[in-house]
Amino acid sequence: MTDLELNWVLSAPALLGIAALGIALLLVLIMKFKIHAFLALIMVSLLTAVATGIPTASLVPTLLTGFGGTLGSVALLVGLGAMLGRMLETSGGAQVLTDALIRKFGEKRAPLALAIASLMFGFPIFFDAGLVVMLPIIFAVARRLGGSFLMYAFPSAVAFSVMHIFVPPHPGPVAATGLLGADVGLVLIFGLVVALPTWYLVGHLFGGYVGRKYNLPVPSILRGSNGDFTEFESSPKLRTILFLLLLPLGLIFLNTGLNMLATAGVVSLDDTWVQILRALGETPVALLITVVFAMWLLGWAKNKSGNLVESVVDSALGPVCAIILITGAGGMYGGVLRQSGIGDAIAASLNAIGLPVIVAGFVIAAIVRLAQGSATVALTTAAALLQPVVMGNPDYNPVQLVAIVLSLAAGSVFAGHVNDSGFWLVSRFFEMDAKTTLKTWTVGQALIAVIGFVFALAIFVIAGAL
Repeated sequence: MTDLELNWVLSAPALLGIAALGIALLLVLIMKFKIHAFLALIMVSLLTAVATGIPTASLVPTLLTGFGGTLGSVALLVGLGAMLGRMLETSGGAQVLTDALIRKFGEKRAPLALAIASLMFGFPIFFDAGLVVMLPIIFAVARRLGGSFLMYAFPSAVAFSVMHIFVPPHPGPVAATGLLGADVGLVLIFGLVVALPTWYLVGHLFGGYVGRKYNLPVPSILRGSNGDFTEFESSPKLRTILFLLLLPLGLIFLNTGLNMLATAGVVSLDDTWVQILRALGETPVALLITVVFAMWLLGWAKNKSGNLVESVVDSALGPVCAIILITGAGGMYGGVLRQSGIGDAIAASLNAIGLPVIVAGFVIAAIVRLAQGSATVALTTAAALLQPVVMGNPDYNPVQLVAIVLSLAAGSVFAGHVNDSGFWLVSRFFEMDAKTTLKTWTVGQALIAVIGFVFALAIFVIAGAL
């Protein structure tokens, strides 16, 4: 064993015990001793790295890899999304759309209207980017109608989550589809069959319960700290706001749609025009283009000075810095757990138990998710382990293969908690403490996993009986 490898080899139970102790310590530091989450995550990441035998020379590189990898995907999305949200908020655009939604759906169905919009946006847009774009609208509706912020935000967040978990072209189900040889079109259809009722049970029904139980105020995160910028208000037209919300949706759909067409052999990724359109549809590029359009339509075209527009955009970054850093630190902790081999050790042990394939896949994905935080890693790990079994069994029909993919996807989201960067994204944007986030978001993610698995298992059984 070289100096760059682990100093000692730990068994799967020992690794799992270290992970459990690390999570417990993290919760104690944050909830009991009120240590800032950013500092607590760094400290526990470092201690976990030492306890699992990561060599001293590799400690800092391991921490930075997890931190930097998460920031690479989160910082641009959160920063650009916050800029867009700040302009929608201060221009009065969020209020314009809020008034339109209430006129159309009524006050009592406003949370449902927000969630339906989120389900539609969630088809091509990743969870974190979609949530950030929708937040100013959710804030405006919650301020207008009153009551707990969770009543409006939780159903929408769950909507983005179920679409991200179960429905292509999101990366998790696409990766599992490829590894297990399932048909991506069928995964899309049955993914919606699983995602929509799961959203209704968790997002709508459970979301209504947590909204009544936890009376949270509307966060002030997008209002900035440099004044209200009342001179930026312009009451833009509804079509302008809809254009700004649908523009990133359309651009991102270019990317995901072309990827699906390339998989089906309809287009070639080597074609120049395909590469250009895919580049425009990359989420950070799509959000950047939308922010520039917002600066034009909500600022310069309304005769607002360049200094004012720049000040409004700049004021969005300060409040979200803590979110970005805490989310990155959550990714750091998850990265340490992955580097330690915890997920691989647990998955290999469970794979030897001999459960039915669809059950084993769910359990492996769920436990790997609990141990190291990343849904994508949990899903791909479980899919890779099951690949020889699934691909070597010709008795599975195409729908049963789809059901196995969906069961893995369900397990991969089970009970996201403090080692998941998404947990901290929701916690800080909703301005919830860790304890409340565990009681609401973590429980909600567990329910999504279990309910989604039940639907996937039903599809598997029915498909096998036909």
